Amino acid sequence: MSIKAKRFYAQPMTRLLDGSQAAPGELSGLMRMARVIDRAQQHLRQHLPEDVREHVFVGGYRQGKLTLITDRAAWLTWLRYEQARLLALLRQLPEFEAVLGFTFKVRPISPPKLPVTQHRKLSSRAADEISCCAADTTDPRLRRSLERLAAHAERKS
Repeated sequence: MSIKAKRFYAQPMTRLLDGSQAAPGELSGLMRMARVIDRAQQHLRQHLPEDVREHVFVGGYRQGKLTLITDRAAWLTWLRYEQARLLALLRQLPEFEAVLGFTFKVRPISPPKLPVTQHRKLSSRAADEISCCAADTTDPRLRRSLERLAAHAERKS
């Protein structure tokens, strides 16, 4: 039994993405689903109240259920109460005529945490000690480093 390396040739992007050919592209199904989900997102955004629009996202569509993601449990409760109306609204789109229901998820968005900056102070006495150490050091790189460190001290005017 021999192992032969297969030679894969670069394929044009249109062939990978285009689903209209006799053999559909490898990514065409994924691209079609992304367009369908984007269309559902836009349709929902147009018909949701303004205070809810920025908190509801369409996450996916699988086995007849559309996943709606929100950032707070309060909006999830609102979505559960409005489930029948939202289902009727989505069934207006031809791609979602067969939607059976929703799957709801809460994904809180946490703001990025900035690291706490610690302002360290170096007294003039400590700077003098570091300068003395720098003067006694024979290694030039260490001497420059110690001198830079001593330069950060608070000098009395």
